[in-house]
Amino acid sequence: MALLEVVDVSKVFPGVRALDDVSFTLQAGEVHALVGENGAGKSTLIKVLTGVYQPDGGELRYRDEPAQFGTPMDAQRAGISTIYQEVNLIPLMSVAHNLFLGREPRTAFGLLDESRMHREASEILVRYGVTTDVRRQLGTLALGAQQMVALARAVMIDAKVVIMDEPTSSLEPREVQTLFGVIRDLHAQGIGIVYVSHRLDELYEICDTVTILRDGKLVHTGKLADLERIQLVSLMLGRDMSAVRREGFTGFAGEHATEADAAPVLKVTDLNSRHKLHDVSFSVRPGEVVGLGGLLGAGRSETIKAIGGAYPIDSGTIEVDGKDLKRPTTVQAVKAGIAVQPEDRKAEGIVAGLSVRENIALAVLPRLSKFGLVSDRKIDEIVRTYMSRLQIKASSPDQRVGDLSGGNQQKVLLARLLATQPKVLLLDEPTRGIDVGAKAEVQSLIDELASEGLGVVLVSSDAEELIEGADRVVVLRDGAVVGELLNENVTTEALLETIAAAAVVLEDNNE
Repeated sequence: MALLEVVDVSKVFPGVRALDDVSFTLQAGEVHALVGENGAGKSTLIKVLTGVYQPDGGELRYRDEPAQFGTPMDAQRAGISTIYQEVNLIPLMSVAHNLFLGREPRTAFGLLDESRMHREASEILVRYGVTTDVRRQLGTLALGAQQMVALARAVMIDAKVVIMDEPTSSLEPREVQTLFGVIRDLHAQGIGIVYVSHRLDELYEICDTVTILRDGKLVHTGKLADLERIQLVSLMLGRDMSAVRREGFTGFAGEHATEADAAPVLKVTDLNSRHKLHDVSFSVRPGEVVGLGGLLGAGRSETIKAIGGAYPIDSGTIEVDGKDLKRPTTVQAVKAGIAVQPEDRKAEGIVAGLSVRENIALAVLPRLSKFGLVSDRKIDEIVRTYMSRLQIKASSPDQRVGDLSGGNQQKVLLARLLATQPKVLLLDEPTRGIDVGAKAEVQSLIDELASEGLGVVLVSSDAEELIEGADRVVVLRDGAVVGELLNENVTTEALLETIAAAAVVLEDNNE
């Protein structure tokens, strides 16, 4: 008996057929991969399964009975739980309160039993590799730990179906293995899992079956082991793999126009910040891509934010084209030629309620204004230029950015940055959460920008992407530089060895 079935379901939005007679079946105890490019219909299908959207055609069946979930709460009560890529818990509440939100343990008098809640929360989270004071605010935890709390909460509601949307995007390798252990336990308990990820290694390690969507249509479903990776990607993209520039979609193409004796366009010296950064130093020459390597919590994002003026600096210098910016604000950094793409594009980058045009124009309005007036013609020209160059797929420049796929949202953010005509581009996880096709396009664009002489700083949790995309890699651990990889030493093995060696030195010093 199938646990969850979607039968010939369609969903139509104005001008877009997001799902076109799609069928999908999840068996009890099955880990089922749901894959496709951004815009393929994965998110829409998940929202139909969880009661966010009502289908315009077709049928939903749950445990062999017709089902209709009017709200996400209806789906949750039935036993369908979802873990989203962006943690959807309450950061200002404690870890324990988030875990038990809506089902807090009570005393015999109906009062909140905090001691029991704290005790049970600690016991539950240990199974998910989270050892922390459950009384602390959730928002103070690393993103990976927050994701594991969200997973624990999802499983706690006596779920029969767990939908995981890019669950490893914020996790360290150790946390990924913990997650896989949890998935195997759920598998053994007969719980069905829908697993959405763009990381092929993960899919082949943990999933039994796969369903592939493209342009809102079902193009393949079956055992994952029967499908070679090249076939999987070809089906996702709807074109031959040779049309994409990089096998595996983790590298960059071309050679950067770096001149070995060129003066640095960006020079960071002895940067210290609030006990998070310790004497961080590195430089970037025009046309060079410098990677920042290290595990989550190593200080990569803090370094990016500090350079971009979004993180307070206690001491050190930041120079652009030889000019010391002192302790720049975000506005001063932009004026100096620094453009920052943040790790969380939804919270810190795009404005989902505004149009593509408005999002791209945001950063250039001061430059285009004259006596407080802005030329619509100039804005339209800039928007057309970057929509074309970055191949942003939207019905028009007036379409809401929040309605675009993740990959196109990322391109809109990049378009806004490039419209400021920067000298240095700081990219924090530029390909996180986007499909393989969009990832290849973004990576190719970064390579093109570097070849034109732009200095680029690249942060990526994907070691292969970082190694293949960077000319040099500066390795961080606990907010300090612990090594630099150059020339033939820019390899995944050397990166991991540098991180591991730094860990051994740190342990020795702490003895």
